[in-house]
Amino acid sequence: MIRFILNRVIRSIIVIFLISVVTFTFMQLVPGGPFSSDAGGRPRPPEVQARLEAKYGLDKPPVEQYFNYMANLIFRFDFGPSLRQVDFNTNQLLFGIDFWEAPLSTPVMISAEVGLFSFLLAVLIGIPMGIVSALFRNKPPDHIAMFISTLGVSIPNFVLGLMLILLFSLTLGWLPVYGWGTWQQAVMPIITLGTGGMAIIARLTRASMLETLGQDYIRTARAKGLRERMVMVRHALPNSLIPVVTVLGPMLAAWLTGTFFVELVFAIPGIGKFFITAVTDRDYSLIMATILLYSIVLVAANLIVDIIYAFLDPRIRYQ
Repeated sequence: MIRFILNRVIRSIIVIFLISVVTFTFMQLVPGGPFSSDAGGRPRPPEVQARLEAKYGLDKPPVEQYFNYMANLIFRFDFGPSLRQVDFNTNQLLFGIDFWEAPLSTPVMISAEVGLFSFLLAVLIGIPMGIVSALFRNKPPDHIAMFISTLGVSIPNFVLGLMLILLFSLTLGWLPVYGWGTWQQAVMPIITLGTGGMAIIARLTRASMLETLGQDYIRTARAKGLRERMVMVRHALPNSLIPVVTVLGPMLAAWLTGTFFVELVFAIPGIGKFFITAVTDRDYSLIMATILLYSIVLVAANLIVDIIYAFLDPRIRYQ
């Protein structure tokens, strides 16, 4: 098992390294730069651009720039200064004063809260809904669950968010339209983000559960006289969850690192706004920080999924 985990960890590190190389290369290939114009969009004189590039080390060869950046990131966890927001470090913008002292109100933490609560909503409702739907196949509970999940898959999250705002904020006046910090402000974003994931999880759980219930070992367990609850808990459910876990890892990673549309619709001060601003301003440090942050969380989630695989199905750890 230890060898299996180490193998997956090494692969994850290689993937993150390749992502950093590709991201840095594409930034270098894009025409223009962070200092080609000022805050008002007016072109800067060439001599001013040259001084600013020398100040931030952008006049050095690209290979040297990359290794300097990665050295600061690996040994100091420093994403570098923001190239467009003067006197601000990227760590300050995303994590607060310092990464290790980040308060709960920083953009990264806010995006993580939105994603985590939405993920819990999707899992705690989606998996039981799929199980109930499979156990009552072609009966009213199954029809109701599949109708709800079909609606959840069909309605885009930004459309659902606008519908919730129209109903609960503008019509009924029960919930605030924007912001983050109170449970009233959290209700609509969490429902908006979690509904689509809940529908996907429910449908996948139902399909996997139905396939598992038709296997020979389930019929054998029933023929041996095991109680139905034991058959479900010990045999059917663990094997049914393997395909579901495949979806949960990337879904959690994507939601923890921010969902741009939901943050935009509800004016949530997460990291989504920084990524959009960084791209338009060609803020190389901020672009690298947001992409690498997303990649690290995504790769870590996939690593956890692989480890859970090994516990759910011991055959996987020997492949």
